[in-house]
Amino acid sequence: MRHTIDKAQLGPKAAALTQAVEACVHCGFCLPTCPTYVELGEEMNSPRGRIFIIKEVLEGAVPLEDALDPIDNCLGCDACITSCPSGVEYGHMLTAFRAKAEKERPQRWSRRMLRGIFLHTLPYPRRARWAFKAGGPLRSLRSILPKKLRPALDLLPSTLPPRDALPETFPAEGEKRGRVALLTGCVQQVLAPEINRATLEVLSANGIETVIPRDQACCGSLALHTGNEDHARKTARQLIRSIPEDVDALITNAAGCGSGIKEYGILFAGEADQKKAEALASKTMDISTYLWEIGPVDPPKLPQEWKVVYHDACHLAHAQGEREAPRFLLKAIPNLDLLEPPDWEICCGSAGTYNLEKPEVANELGRKKARNLMSTHPDVVAMGNIGCMTQIEKHLSGYPSPPPVLHTVQILARAYGGAPGRAN
Repeated sequence: MRHTIDKAQLGPKAAALTQAVEACVHCGFCLPTCPTYVELGEEMNSPRGRIFIIKEVLEGAVPLEDALDPIDNCLGCDACITSCPSGVEYGHMLTAFRAKAEKERPQRWSRRMLRGIFLHTLPYPRRARWAFKAGGPLRSLRSILPKKLRPALDLLPSTLPPRDALPETFPAEGEKRGRVALLTGCVQQVLAPEINRATLEVLSANGIETVIPRDQACCGSLALHTGNEDHARKTARQLIRSIPEDVDALITNAAGCGSGIKEYGILFAGEADQKKAEALASKTMDISTYLWEIGPVDPPKLPQEWKVVYHDACHLAHAQGEREAPRFLLKAIPNLDLLEPPDWEICCGSAGTYNLEKPEVANELGRKKARNLMSTHPDVVAMGNIGCMTQIEKHLSGYPSPPPVLHTVQILARAYGGAPGRAN
């Protein structure tokens, strides 16, 4: 006996949960771009396999427990969306289903502990800084710590840069062309505050005034993409309240944050704040997209010629559909040679907290990504997401004299005469 999906029971997220189920024709175009299918070679660890089992769960034909392992294995990279000829909104389905599963699944203490540590430290810069500093001495105790915590120790930086106290307003140079707000991010503020500084300098060089709201909070992406809707909504509401309505755009320089904000329509579906959330989502733009749309001021030459290989962050290339803008900006720098790595569409293995929760698959993906990037013999590796930067730096560290890893906007800042970032 076949079942049907009761959309009424699914509530306001019914569309997000069922669009992929109804649109997928199981053609298989997604298979070679799916990292877990490539690594594990199992149909249930492919996008169409996950869509099928989610359909079975929603119809009541199989229990939720049967879907948990393949769903947990998914990186949420959205590469399947880029390769899909049928317009399947896999990412929206995954976000909505993970929220449903998180409420209904049995919670093991080890998983609850790990998620609790991540959700109550990483989205809060002060707590994250304390945790990163405390993590250093714990490396010597690695062998006696819970196995689940060891991957996090492997990603800890050896040192932390000093805090950068950003002003509330950063003025435009020359004729003012616009006014935006900047999302400063969470972990990025601690690990690489120079990215925000470079963003302000590049926007200023392009005639853009930037406001940095003091009371902004985490965008909620980390919690949203792991299924914790309540935590995500709590911080997202504070962010929504903090952004002035009279700015042209909310600028993000972390692909994961931009992707998460653009899913506010799902996060706030049926909530009183839905319209405000969707309004902010529609105003949110990655720094590369914004500069491309306003028409950037031509940058002068870099201090030296650079061969730069560009890594596509999944939440920028696949989730936000943005590949052209960062390439356009980098190609505009006169003495920069832009290189393309093989298998660009395959995730590096970072994927939010995936490299902390699924280290075996993440490490294999990281090694392959590092090898593909290094095959181009670059002077610099560029990208637009702090999670990718951390993951790729880790896997490049085993190479002799590894190239520096920079955010796209850090390279632009150099070209405009700003801060050099980490390429020292």
